[in-house]
Amino acid sequence: MKSSRPNVLFILTDDQRADALGAVGRWPILTPHLDALAERGVLFTAAHIPGGTSGAICMPSRAMLHTGRSLFHIQGAGEEIPAEHVTIGEWFRQAGYQTFGAGKWHNGRPSYHRSFETGAEIFFGGMVDHWNVPAYGYDPTGRYDKTCLMTPRPMESNETVARPCDHIHAGRHSTDILAEAAVRFIENRQDERPFFAYVAFLAPHDPRTMPARYRALYPPEALPLPPNLRPEHPFDNGDLDVRDERLAPRPRTPEVVRRHWADYLAMITHLDDRIGDILAALDRTGQRERTIVVLAGDNGLALGSHGLMGKQNLYGHSIRVPLLAAGPDLPRGIRDGRFCYLFDLFPTLCEWTGLAIPPTAEGRSLGVPRNTSAGGREALYLAYRELQRGVKTSRYKLIEYVVGGRRTRTQLFDLQRDPHEMHDRSADSESQETLAELRQTLAGLRDEWGDRASHWGRTFWEGYERPGP
Repeated sequence: MKSSRPNVLFILTDDQRADALGAVGRWPILTPHLDALAERGVLFTAAHIPGGTSGAICMPSRAMLHTGRSLFHIQGAGEEIPAEHVTIGEWFRQAGYQTFGAGKWHNGRPSYHRSFETGAEIFFGGMVDHWNVPAYGYDPTGRYDKTCLMTPRPMESNETVARPCDHIHAGRHSTDILAEAAVRFIENRQDERPFFAYVAFLAPHDPRTMPARYRALYPPEALPLPPNLRPEHPFDNGDLDVRDERLAPRPRTPEVVRRHWADYLAMITHLDDRIGDILAALDRTGQRERTIVVLAGDNGLALGSHGLMGKQNLYGHSIRVPLLAAGPDLPRGIRDGRFCYLFDLFPTLCEWTGLAIPPTAEGRSLGVPRNTSAGGREALYLAYRELQRGVKTSRYKLIEYVVGGRRTRTQLFDLQRDPHEMHDRSADSESQETLAELRQTLAGLRDEWGDRASHWGRTFWEGYERPGP
């Protein structure tokens, strides 16, 4: 039966910074298709993740995205999504949508199986060589046998027969594989139901490789450097030796940072090209005007900022994410500056498609986007493992650090005067009242979010008006 509900095409990128878009204007990056999407829809300029409880930030980030639940209300670090936490794919499937999932799924096989009734090129993992991706075909039984993870199997183009085993596309880039899977789904479907298609790219996550023609677009010597570039992080943040931080030698030099940025931007331009092919498939099939298209990233990345390379921190470059949306009944050319989290998308898409919001989802719907920064969340709660806690308001950001079981450092930034978070004001006499207010806000949000960090070290909360239990 035909439905008047719109389709949803949800595209997720991996490790894309919020400012790594041409529409933002900070970097000389070519993203014409994503820029056009922002022009005909909404660019959310203050979208964030709250951080993560694992060094693999993408795992809790995606668990929050798929369930609409906050960081301390998912199961563990998101390795699995329990049956009682309804997923967005599951919810749309129950509402009569044809659900399709392709690409990276980092939250367990059972939750993928109940979310999607069809799919292709499924990668169960965190990262992999982009030119040798072990991908599963859709298995209606949901087994996805782990024993054949590295068994190379050729895949015939346009193959639709489900297989419980996987295959490896040796010599083909992950971005091309996933874009073509999405195009095949859009062009070949015969179902009259609306669709919810989730396409989770593996790029621009390292290893940063891409077809040579894209790398040639970005000579490293022509690129600017991050305004908050440092040779090293100025103090021990508790996780300076995590895997991401070993991707470049210390001290970080301008030459090395520029090379990383050249590869990173090239990967995103490659992504943009292939996303353009997916959007063109909507046009060819007459689906564009009845499809809500969402583009989001799972977390940001440092790439030299603050002397860091990864996302295991609470600075803006790592917790801010790109978020674009366009489609029927959404306004055009909007830059919505309200604070929001990525996990707010679940209830938002429910509202935009006329579905009820499941009681297990905790996010807040963004409603009708507007050119405003008012009316969103007043403060954002931020956390990384047991090591860092923070709060961000429209003007200030507070970050507290616990290393070796005791609070070792406090940072206070005036974001209006210091948007790149370079000048710590926590010791300034004129900042003490602000510092006290932010600590009270942090403690209140800790309780609201059910953060049990006090169990990891009571000294984290010493000096707070509302100490931990």
